[in-house]
Amino acid sequence: MFEDERKIVLDKSDFSEWYNDVVDVAGLSEKRYPIKGMNVWTPYGWKVMQLVDSIIRRECDATGHDEVNFPLLIPKNEFQKEADHIKGFDAEVYWVTHGGLNELDVPLLLRPTSETAMYPVFSLWIRSHNDLPLKTYQIVNTFRYETKMTRSFIRVREIHFFEAHTCHDSFEDAERQIREDCTIMDRVGEDLCLPYLLVKRPDWDKFAGAVYTIGVDTLMPSMKTLQLGSIHQYRENFSKPYDIKYEGTDKEFHYCHQTTYGMSERLVGAIVGIHGDNKGVILPPKVAPFQFVIIPILAKGKTDMVLEEASKLMEEMKAMGYRVKLDDRDQRPGSKHYDWEIRGVPVRIEIGPRDIEKGTLVFARRDLSTKIFVQRSDLGAEADKILEEVQGELLRRARQIIADGIRDVDSLDDGVKLLEEWDGVIRTHWCGEMECAEEMEKALDKTFLGFPMKDVDSGEEEKSAGNCMFCGRPTETVVMLSKSY
Repeated sequence: MFEDERKIVLDKSDFSEWYNDVVDVAGLSEKRYPIKGMNVWTPYGWKVMQLVDSIIRRECDATGHDEVNFPLLIPKNEFQKEADHIKGFDAEVYWVTHGGLNELDVPLLLRPTSETAMYPVFSLWIRSHNDLPLKTYQIVNTFRYETKMTRSFIRVREIHFFEAHTCHDSFEDAERQIREDCTIMDRVGEDLCLPYLLVKRPDWDKFAGAVYTIGVDTLMPSMKTLQLGSIHQYRENFSKPYDIKYEGTDKEFHYCHQTTYGMSERLVGAIVGIHGDNKGVILPPKVAPFQFVIIPILAKGKTDMVLEEASKLMEEMKAMGYRVKLDDRDQRPGSKHYDWEIRGVPVRIEIGPRDIEKGTLVFARRDLSTKIFVQRSDLGAEADKILEEVQGELLRRARQIIADGIRDVDSLDDGVKLLEEWDGVIRTHWCGEMECAEEMEKALDKTFLGFPMKDVDSGEEEKSAGNCMFCGRPTETVVMLSKSY
């Protein structure tokens, strides 16, 4: 299965090299497609992505969102209606100028995101206050001409993308939607064992066309932050140019307030980077294509008996609702163990002649490299228990990465000194002056991540008394600075 890749020695201490290698040897992505940054989803990687999508769909459907699917191409004249949006994406879009040999009257572009594709139609769908709130989402591919170094799942040109778009009759209802988006993110993050920070972006880094943007950032073992998603408050910035209006109870027409919420295949990149080790990927049980792999331990004269029992075990577990694989290849058990460790299957089950005689099974956890003996009669309860334990352990470890990766710093001198031995996220105070922000970024060799949010429910930024890291002026504004992917 992985004969050629066995020559690669995985070493997570060199995170960048390790990440590229582990994506390859685990068979998650094929990077050799002849367009840079447009990678092929392999069968195994695509199964992981589909399971992530299913969790997102579950949460959106449960909160009253309807799934849609809009066309890939956007007319140039529709794209140009929102000025800030053009400035934000103009250098990143792919243009289509011909249909066959004929030059198009109106050039088209591949969607970098879907506001300008969806909103002309929203103006047709919405007429009355009874049509609101409109809550939609789609899971599609978007395209951005990425000029930096590409990296599987993290920085690509064709992006597997989730985006929710909503319309509301008031700013207050749109704010309620943003809090709901944060709650959805909380549940998605827990299932993927991905803790994160909610950070309101500074105005110079908000989404093109947004009033404000909340970034969803996790921390990789490299101590760089990775944006998993973002939530945007638009107010009427898009509804006015796209004429999205409703008739209110006062018989007057009003422009809608809008929000969006987006996530991408970076979720898979974070899973790989945060949970993996020198043996390969470790997948959280809820997104593992196979939660269990059964390895028959064969003995001379008892091969057929063991294979028959292993097959029965697989069918029994499938009937219980588990995703399970029977590895009955003609290879040594050690070789099979190696293959499935690389691919990150949460639990390996070994069954041999002695286990069959005793009515036992051997469960081996991928995250701890430990084995336990369980009674075959207790299969369902023990299988549930071990998956919950793996899920909990991966989440605990990931939370520890964030806990170890953020430090509070009061002065610029202290920050510079700290970075001699540690290079994580710095939380400090800022007076609000751009000059101070620029000097802080320059001295620390980090960029403004933004303002940490107090909690999911309030929507407020974290505040505390302190002094600006650069100029020393009193302020309550808390900011985070980091290196980011």
